Amino acid sequence: MERKAKRINRIEDVADYMREHKLLLVTAESCTSGLIAATLADIPGAGQLLDCAFVTYSVQAKQRCLGVNELTILRNNLTSEPVAREMALGALKRSRANLAISNTGLADDSDDELPAGTQCFAWAFRPNSVPEGVGVFSATYRFEGDRVAIRQQSAEYALLQIPLYHSQHSRESRAHRALGLSGADTYVYPGNTTPQSVTFMHGLIST
Repeated sequence: MERKAKRINRIEDVADYMREHKLLLVTAESCTSGLIAATLADIPGAGQLLDCAFVTYSVQAKQRCLGVNELTILRNNLTSEPVAREMALGALKRSRANLAISNTGLADDSDDELPAGTQCFAWAFRPNSVPEGVGVFSATYRFEGDRVAIRQQSAEYALLQIPLYHSQHSRESRAHRALGLSGADTYVYPGNTTPQSVTFMHGLIST
């Protein structure tokens, strides 16, 4: 019960950050199957923070609903950061939100190339002032536990990173303006393509 309360407090902190910075979320979820959106929806007032959620479990749904390129999947694996980035960008394009989070991963040993628990994420930010373009961050992590634990940890992790990546994107946007570099359609920031093991301790992440 104490751990659950601390987890909720951490998500509430993220919700407060989103309100302060006027962030509206759309999710594009595969392995988490809507849990990212549902976790945020547990917070009172989530209607001001959440626009919609795409649950695209199959390859066909990722292509049809989010516009993920078939070549991207063939070249990189379905569980990959390039696929996660295209999912996030596709969701952002199809929503009025200014923040998209995507997830694609494995909750079991169904892929011979990747270990169970491997999860790929992307966070895409669309600034209020269009000239800065869209900023996209991505990361790959491996979570421990059974299917339920992996999916729950993945959903919490995705939300907890919002302040980190939003603040980084804001700094980069200001730097681009100062250097006269605004105007690009999309900025893709370097991701972490090497799976890291992540353990949740009362809502904190230790790698």
